Amino acid sequence: MSKGKLEKFADMERYENVFQYPYSVVDHVPFDMKGKWRETYFKNSNPIVLELGCGKGEYTIGLARLFPDMNFIGVDIKGARMWKGATEALSEKLTNVAFLRTNIEIIDRFFSEDEVQEIWLTFSDPQMKNVRKRLTSTFFMERYRCFLIDGGLIHVKTDSNFLYTYTRYMVEHNTLPLLFSTDDLYHTEGLDNATRQILLIQTYYESQWIERGLNIKYMKFRLPKNIPLEESGIEIPIDDYRSYHRNNRSDLEKRK
Repeated sequence: MSKGKLEKFADMERYENVFQYPYSVVDHVPFDMKGKWRETYFKNSNPIVLELGCGKGEYTIGLARLFPDMNFIGVDIKGARMWKGATEALSEKLTNVAFLRTNIEIIDRFFSEDEVQEIWLTFSDPQMKNVRKRLTSTFFMERYRCFLIDGGLIHVKTDSNFLYTYTRYMVEHNTLPLLFSTDDLYHTEGLDNATRQILLIQTYYESQWIERGLNIKYMKFRLPKNIPLEESGIEIPIDDYRSYHRNNRSDLEKRK
């Protein structure tokens, strides 16, 4: 019999690889590991990679298995989902994995300058109504620059044409170094074996979208610290489909 939400939360309270700091507690309970993740938790000097909006943690776990000499932290506010990845990591004794349950809007409270090397954004909600809620907006890029190394990598994998197009415009408008981009990942030729191995890690929701015939988009770019950031202001057609378990956000045809 599968565990219910309350049982999962009880597990999470005792899991050594889970740290829970939602809005309701973060102002009252100091986070002492900021700037000390390597020495305090991972006990090594390896690079740190974040997956923001990690859901069940499939990507966090998959990357940790592929790269034992790197540290991975999955971040999400949905603890019942995160339980699956955290449980798998403990079961497999993956010591290079941690999970942080918090709101991504305050992610800069948990990491110090230059503490993180890469960020993965896997199937984020496109947030077509509100640009400040999009995880690839300049609003969030400014937060990432607080702790990402200069020129650190941002990976974006999405089923949303809106989010993919918006992010491309944001990258181009701010002349951020774009390393790779495709609007049909699984029909793109010429990928090296290492890249293909990483990108073939699939989340639960991704498998559902592929079954529905949706193209998966991916891009990778660098985020320098010294480039002023601003929104492109270009109007983008909203997604004309209902993404898995997501309702259409607006009756409008375009959004900036």
